[in-house]
Amino acid sequence: MNWNNWCRQIHRWLSIAFTLAVIINIIAMVQERSSVGVGFLALLPLALLLPTGLYLFALPHATRWRSARRSSGWG
Repeated sequence: MNWNNWCRQIHRWLSIAFTLAVIINIIAMVQERSSVGVGFLALLPLALLLPTGLYLFALPHATRWRSARRSSGWG
């Protein structure tokens, strides 16, 4: 498995973890048992989603830039 597919898999699993953390946070708030730890539970997957999401966002642009550079004979 190459780096792009690996990053996509990590991003998918992190998004599932983030969704579950948000659901747990909502359930804790409804039951009025919310604490700081439960609130911060969603921040870890969210912080890890940022770099993988930015990488996946920039990937098509970088691929297009590389192919244009390669076809013009620059490198």
